[in-house]
Amino acid sequence: MRASLVALASFAIFSAAAAGIAAPSRHAKPRRNARVKFPQQLDKGIVWQRDPGTGELHISAAADGSSAGERGSAGGHAALRSLTQMVPVTCIVSAADGEAVPGLRRGDFRILDDGVAQQIAYFDASMQPASVALVIDASPSVLPDSDEMKQAADALIDSLAPLDQAAVVDFSAHTYLLAPFSDVREVIRRAVGRIDIRALFGDTGGSNIYEAVYLTAERLFPGRAGRKAIVLLTDGQDSGLGLTLDPWSESVHPGQPRNRLTFDDIVRALASQDIQVFAVSTENRPPVMTPEWLAAHAGATLISPDALRLGIPAYTDYLAELVRRAGGQLYFLNESSTVAATFRQIAAKIRAEYTLGFYPRRPKGASAAPGWHSLRVEVVGHPGVTASSRAAYYVPGKP
Repeated sequence: MRASLVALASFAIFSAAAAGIAAPSRHAKPRRNARVKFPQQLDKGIVWQRDPGTGELHISAAADGSSAGERGSAGGHAALRSLTQMVPVTCIVSAADGEAVPGLRRGDFRILDDGVAQQIAYFDASMQPASVALVIDASPSVLPDSDEMKQAADALIDSLAPLDQAAVVDFSAHTYLLAPFSDVREVIRRAVGRIDIRALFGDTGGSNIYEAVYLTAERLFPGRAGRKAIVLLTDGQDSGLGLTLDPWSESVHPGQPRNRLTFDDIVRALASQDIQVFAVSTENRPPVMTPEWLAAHAGATLISPDALRLGIPAYTDYLAELVRRAGGQLYFLNESSTVAATFRQIAAKIRAEYTLGFYPRRPKGASAAPGWHSLRVEVVGHPGVTASSRAAYYVPGKP
């Protein structure tokens, strides 16, 4: 028992140290600041800046008077920075019928890092509370689905475990924090109730879905231990990044403005902090994009001009790719008999998640190469049971 507590404490300290801040209590709560008012515009006053050496994007400290407890650390990626630090991997384990599988042990899992099996040094079967950020599309394009989306958010809140904390963010052209992380359910429900799509009709400039996800990851999650998830409710039709079905559009290239947000930056921010994404689309599921098809394509990018031939719109393809690379699952709001059923299922998946940790084994004296390293989690000895997690972890370049 004592060894387990020591491992748990070490893991929490690792999570904080990797984010570059002091270790929080078992489950950090935001600092209270009487001057902070909600909604708080998360993109107000920020400056995007890409490191010329590493190519990594950072945001400046906010200039809007928000507290450090709400914005996290500027550009704070909880990435692997030395061989002495553990890589956390949160995974969802599902049976053939899609239901969560509880009760597994450390020996039931295998982790592959760049194809090499690793020793599991840390194991947690949903003992730590989860931090769940509800990120809700409030752009005019989702107006017909707005009431259902709010009902869905309420259903998720009702289904979280008692000690889990939730935060509420909505967005259109800009991103607004309606409620910081709290385990007080009434506070979160009131924040969801304040979402008013018609009130944001004047928030012109499109629907910046992926910027909202990035800002939520970078300004709400740094320093938080335990399981972390974003539940994204949207139609997927982003107007901020200029994404196409050519993978070239996901990153910055010579001759383009460097200090701008890209899809690769968003995935890096999520994977660096092991934040899973449960994306819920208000659009119809493309017939080919069954759960079985998605599982069969989990090892390679979904972004390809072939998607159109398969009847997959680009905006749905990118939601699926976000989930594939960050870990989590993709849902479609109109598939379930009730909205509440879908979100109870998401809450059940979050409650049953497993967190594994390993120290990357490299040749003696070698350091982890900067960039992406592939991850795969397998469940052994349980036929028909599968594990899904983020596809890779990121090692930042030297400053």
